[in-house]
Formats: sequence, structure tokens, C-alpha cells
Amino acid sequence: MSLSRDSLTPGALVLGAGGNVGFGVVGALLEAGSPVLAVGREGPRMSALAEHFEDEPGLDLLHAPCIHDDRDAARLAEQVRDRGRPLRAVFASMGTPLQSGRLLDRPASFLLEKLEADLIPHLAAARHLLPLLAEGQHTANYVLIGGPYAERGWSGYGHASVTGAAMRMLAQVLHEEAQALGVRVQLLSVDKPVCTPENAVNACAEWPNALAVGRSAVSLLTRTDKRSQSIVTWTAKDAQPPERTVACDFEETLFAVAGAKRNGRASA
Repeated sequence: MSLSRDSLTPGALVLGAGGNVGFGVVGALLEAGSPVLAVGREGPRMSALAEHFEDEPGLDLLHAPCIHDDRDAARLAEQVRDRGRPLRAVFASMGTPLQSGRLLDRPASFLLEKLEADLIPHLAAARHLLPLLAEGQHTANYVLIGGPYAERGWSGYGHASVTGAAMRMLAQVLHEEAQALGVRVQLLSVDKPVCTPENAVNACAEWPNALAVGRSAVSLLTRTDKRSQSIVTWTAKDAQPPERTVACDFEETLFAVAGAKRNGRASA
């Protein structure tokens, strides 16, 4: 069966779309006019995502279990391939909730569990989605989103610093190895906690919100000055509303998919 022009337009996949940062990435991509495949566990968060963006024809949801290992990632890659739309970018925002407490007060198995939950899924996802990105006839991007205090110890959250540091090294290794596939891998390092509905009461003024992080992540698709960097630190200046679509060579189709007029695109 032949595919329509819309279905041939490369889109972006967001892993962990039901999370706070994933929500922001989805919003930033739609704001930029990109078709989005939001992947997350079926539940209240994905339902809220669908409801919030119910007027966005460029959004497609894929309910899938959390990625734990290669088998889960391979299953997801096959589901994405079966949908028939080529990918231009993958954004990975996955992780477990923070738990406060000193590492010295916990058994060694606690850190192992955190590495297995917050690092290994990223490697498994990259192993199976990078080849999928490489199948396209265009420049492809794989963007990891990392949390704060990966370069120094975070008091009371030492496990997050250890897993964050490991994520930085993973990003550098993947950046190097993925070049042969024609895919650019980068880590957006968000060096401050993200303001969420859960922590808004105690949030500091300089903490970014999820949409700001999403806009910064999306900006990596077009910022030529950042292309050679494996790790890009979040800055507020990169979080401005987009001035053009993320795929200008598919500009007309992207606007059609998003159901927006060129001069009347609303910003979140």
C-alpha cells in the first residue's frame, strides 16, 4: 500500500513522553511544526498528554511498556518501523523518580539498581533506534536529556550524580560510534532541577520549566554551532520559541501536518 505525502514526512520520536521533561519536548516539537510520535506507558500521564494536545494533528501516541533491556527496545523499534513514517530525530527522556538519602546509608545493590534503571535502558534504546534513524535519507539526531549535578556530587542524591556522570560518558561514546551510521548523538545537560507541578512551591527562580528544556533540546536539530559537541549545556538563550521549523526542507508538509498557517503559528 502506498503511503501518503504526510506519512512520508520524517517525524520525531519522544521516549518518556509521559514524564515532565518528555511533555515539554513534545510541546516544543509541535510548536516547531514537527510530527511527533510520543512513546510512553499507558496511564494518566499519557492520557493528560493526549488531552492537552488534542487539537494537534501532528501528534501520534504509542503506548509501550518501559524499556528495560534489548528485548524491550527491539520490540519498540519494530513497532516504530511498522508504522511506516521515517524518523528524523529521537529524544530520550527516561529515568526513575529521585529518592533522597546518602549512598553510604544504602546497600551497594541500591546503586546497581539505579544504574540498571536509569542508564541501561538508554543504551538498549540507542542500540535499536540508532539503526532505525540511519535508514532515512537525511541528517538524523539522537538527543539524550540528562539531569543536574552529573559533574559534582549532589548532597542527598549521590546516586543521581553517579548515574548522571555515567550518562555523560555514554553520550560521548555513542556520539563517536554513531558517526559511522550518519546519526548525531548529543546529550543536553540540564544543570539545574526542572520546575514541575510537584516541586513548584519550593522551586528556585532559575530552574527551567519543561517547555524551556524541550525548546533547548529541539534547538539542537538546527543549531550548526553545536553540531560537533557530544554534550551541550542547557542555557536559557537556547530556550526561545522557534523561528523556523525543525526540518525546513520539509517545511510545507510540516505545516500541513501540524494544521497551522505559516503566519499564524501559536506559541506555548
